[in-house]
Amino acid sequence: MKAARIHAYGDPSEIRIEDAPLPTLNDDDVLIRTVATSVNPVDWKIRKGYLKSYIPYEMPLIMGWDVSGIVEKTGAAVTKFKPGDAVYSRPDIRRNGAYAEFIAVRESEIAFKPATISHIEAASLPLVSITAWESLFTTANLTSGQRVLIHAGAGGVGSIAVQLAKARGAHVTATASAAKLALVKSLGADEVIDYRCQDFASVAKDMDVVFDTLGGEVQEKSWSVLKPGGMLVSITDRPSEERAKAEGKRAGYVFIDPNAAILTELARMVDAGQVRPVIGAEFGLNDTAKAQELSETGRATGKIVIYVGHP
Repeated sequence: MKAARIHAYGDPSEIRIEDAPLPTLNDDDVLIRTVATSVNPVDWKIRKGYLKSYIPYEMPLIMGWDVSGIVEKTGAAVTKFKPGDAVYSRPDIRRNGAYAEFIAVRESEIAFKPATISHIEAASLPLVSITAWESLFTTANLTSGQRVLIHAGAGGVGSIAVQLAKARGAHVTATASAAKLALVKSLGADEVIDYRCQDFASVAKDMDVVFDTLGGEVQEKSWSVLKPGGMLVSITDRPSEERAKAEGKRAGYVFIDPNAAILTELARMVDAGQVRPVIGAEFGLNDTAKAQELSETGRATGKIVIYVGHP
């Protein structure tokens, strides 16, 4: 099969498009013929070696931990899926990923693809949707009527977080650049702050939840917009528990694992018209390096997707 692999950590030039062996199936694995995958920051962070002390990868490595495709074959213990099923997944990042024509994924990590969208659109959803769901709902327990500030509302995670929070009945404030204000409004945000000409800390007040997708100075300033008892939940830098306690607020940090239950519920919401994918750029497998370079700029709108095969 064709795959985009790295043989060593480094810059995008390490990505090679080459022949690779088909994945070996365990009894609980499903072999998925990849139609599409997408790029997430974790991909190039792994390529650069940032996670090598956390996950000791064997080289060569196939990146890409979002997939939408067709079941090709199932392991002996698989009961839920059969060849021909359209599925999607955020698979285990400790295994080879989906920048390849085939990927082996545990049955427990797979959900049926939403019926009303394409594989390209479905491939954009798993990682960012699980991240937004676990941050807003599992960790921060966001409920109807509460106020939430979502940073980078036009980004991959932010664009889904805005929609999920709105579907839950929250009052949603988001930050974005001027060029993306209309998009974020169309996703359901009640208020959008142009972060380039407005100080969000002087506009947003009394938030129950702040969802930090940026870290650094943005995270530090976010404490001031929370009301007492409110939660700052981040997917970048772990917020200070000491500061949270001193201010009578709460801190949360999310690093996700596969979650097929969330993807099943998400598919229902997509098919009901409550969530829509936001695709900012599309590439072919041969241009995987260019796709990662765009992701590294931090300026992509929505998700960057990669075509791998045919439906």
